[in-house]
Amino acid sequence: MAPDSIGITERRDNAMQPPDSRSRGLGPAQVTAVAEHVGYQDGAVVSREIVKTPAGSVTLFAFDEGQGLSEHTVPFDALVQVVDGQAEIMISGRTHRVQVGEMILLPAGEPHALKALKRFKMILTMVRL
Repeated sequence: MAPDSIGITERRDNAMQPPDSRSRGLGPAQVTAVAEHVGYQDGAVVSREIVKTPAGSVTLFAFDEGQGLSEHTVPFDALVQVVDGQAEIMISGRTHRVQVGEMILLPAGEPHALKALKRFKMILTMVRL
């Protein structure tokens, strides 16, 4: 089985799948509810990487109220999409409140941190260029 021009390998049953194990917890062409893939835990931050490739990753996070991520930087852009709850995201000293249905770009090289104001779930998409 050889990959086609976009890196998909065809199986004998004609179903399509990635040429390697990039998807974690999602089947190919599978519709799924985001919130079901990561659950809350009291006093904790829970994460689950769904996709990882050399070009980037998609990770689901669930933060209990008051939990967060301390200030850090990364060398590539990251997009936060809010699935549940509310949080404060600090980027280069400026605070942004985000809630369900909103998203915010965390620019490469800029310090950022996050704190859940209520229980909070997000999709974090990192793009390595």
